[in-house]
Amino acid sequence: MVKKILAILLLFPALLCAQINTERVMTIARNALYFEDYVLSIQYFNQVINAKPYLFEPYFFRGLAKINLEDFQGAEADCDKAIQRNPFVVGAYQIRGLARIRQNKFDGAIEDYQTALKYDPENLVLWHNLSLCHMRKEDYDSAKEDLGKLLAISPRYTPAYLMRGEVYLKQNDTIQALNDFEKAIELDRYDPDGWSARAIVRIQQGKYKEAEADLDQAIHLSARNAGNYINRALARFHQNNLRGAMSDYDLALDIDPNNFLGHYNRGLLRAQVGDDNRAIEDFDFVLQIEPDNMMATFNRGLLRAQTGDYRGAISDYSKVIDAYPNFMAGYYQRAQARKKIGDAKGAEQDEFKIMKMQIDKRNNAASGNADKDMADNSDSSKDDSKTRKKSDKNVENYRKIVIADDSEFEQRYTSDYRGRVQDRNVIIKQEPMYALTYYEKVSDVKRTVHFHRYIDELNRSKLFPKMLRITNMEAPLTEEQVRFHFALIDSHTSDIVADDHNAVKRFMRGLDFYLVQDFASSVDDFTKSILLDDTFFPAYFMRALVRCKQLEYQKAEESMEGGNAPTTVGGINNNNAKKSEVTTIDYNIVRDDLNHVVELAPDFVYGYYNRGNVSTLLKDYRAAVADYDKAIELNPEFGEAYFNRGLVHIYLGNNKQGLQDLSKAGELGIVSAYNVIKRFTDRSE
Repeated sequence: MVKKILAILLLFPALLCAQINTERVMTIARNALYFEDYVLSIQYFNQVINAKPYLFEPYFFRGLAKINLEDFQGAEADCDKAIQRNPFVVGAYQIRGLARIRQNKFDGAIEDYQTALKYDPENLVLWHNLSLCHMRKEDYDSAKEDLGKLLAISPRYTPAYLMRGEVYLKQNDTIQALNDFEKAIELDRYDPDGWSARAIVRIQQGKYKEAEADLDQAIHLSARNAGNYINRALARFHQNNLRGAMSDYDLALDIDPNNFLGHYNRGLLRAQVGDDNRAIEDFDFVLQIEPDNMMATFNRGLLRAQTGDYRGAISDYSKVIDAYPNFMAGYYQRAQARKKIGDAKGAEQDEFKIMKMQIDKRNNAASGNADKDMADNSDSSKDDSKTRKKSDKNVENYRKIVIADDSEFEQRYTSDYRGRVQDRNVIIKQEPMYALTYYEKVSDVKRTVHFHRYIDELNRSKLFPKMLRITNMEAPLTEEQVRFHFALIDSHTSDIVADDHNAVKRFMRGLDFYLVQDFASSVDDFTKSILLDDTFFPAYFMRALVRCKQLEYQKAEESMEGGNAPTTVGGINNNNAKKSEVTTIDYNIVRDDLNHVVELAPDFVYGYYNRGNVSTLLKDYRAAVADYDKAIELNPEFGEAYFNRGLVHIYLGNNKQGLQDLSKAGELGIVSAYNVIKRFTDRSE
């Protein structure tokens, strides 16, 4: 018994609670953080904090994990502790500033960014967020000053022109705003934000045809932005293109089914073209969101009367009249509806009320609030504009198209606070590698079940605690799942001590180590599994995947210079472990494992696919195309293989072939393919 316990301790040294190897646990924790397994990473950071509470790094990284889980108060508290332990960490001020922004503590955030800029004065992310904080506080002069400094550091940083253009709009300087938006388009014509920003200015200037052309371009570059369709519908409406406007509202509501403006305005347009029943559906939806919206209620009443539902119409008219007792059109419409159902007395009362209001208006006899309401209504009747602001509550404007208020009429970048340098731009990248795991994210678009005969046999054997899945959409673990797999590691360790020559048991524990992001232990177990049975191809497959993830993380650590890395003054990274550079040899080792996979299981399509990904990373594009060709030959419906092969063809300059593959990938459910197609279509012509 004593020997067994000693053996367990020797096999499992890294997770001992009494005296942990904090450097190793920090590495595992940062692995989990990098691969977005935030709940798990927090568990590891807790271990390091318990062992060495004087270190600043675990508090900083735990704060970063919490901010990704939207625990902004907890993130701020962790950054406080990190700064107490080391007040010269730029990243801690940056993340605390972001946490404070999310809690609307803009003064505190500004203070954090200004402090961080003393240590790192050329950090674009800090200038970006500082500018946005000043914009949110409506301190536009300070925002312009910040953006001027940002552009002095990086003259081609297009978001700064977009932000400064918005500041000019806030100050009603449309000429300067237009200049900045045009400069942003000139610098990056593939950024949809520049086109949509200029379109908004042109709508405000009444240049609807030019605005529509700009929005066409913005939609071409980013087809999943509901706001662009809403704005193009407005431009088309002003050009009397009602069908085109309704089509845009349809598209916007496909993307954002709860969009208020889309439903309200589509309801108005449907009413104009006689599509009354579907217009009622739109106003029903609006009233579910805003039950007290009297203009939507009145419009629905008109439509109900039009379709013969007079009692429903009377109910709607009555609600409006209760809210606006001097709304003459309400009494008139209710009188007409009451006549239709034979309520002559009610109709007579409404007509008498209308007559009295007309006499009072003519004699200027109205008084008090009634006089004010009548004056307001009278003024509004002189307003010839076709639109009204969403905040406009004047019921006389019930027939007008609704546009967003100025506070809402802003671009996406106004809330695009930057938390990580690597998130600055949307990067075109290949679909990820496949893994054997127990957990998979659910996709609303793609519902493919991946299958291989041997993996199915392993599942039928009932050896594994859960069903093995083949997926490239791995799901992060919940807290309960983390505890489950730590317990499994203990259980498997006991089994291995009892039977040290079982390759499958080693593989199972390696898989558990992989799921809790302990990559080094995972590789050790997969290696041992291979040594015990060199025909067991899942061990080669998973070892290749884990090694590739280790290299990806290592490269990210090497390239991190200021974003999330806890850099000190002078940009020195505080991680004491010296990192060696990732080399071609490292990736060739990964590819060698995948060579074994396809030799042992030539029908295992995911081996070819993963090897194609590795070859792409090595810039061995011909070999990558050959592997994707084989994967598609084995599975003609393999969307990810088409997508990645399409990218490789584009890298090789074969845009036409690449776009064909991307089109097929989109057809098979890889939605991001369409964005790539739009970016490269004009280059292939």
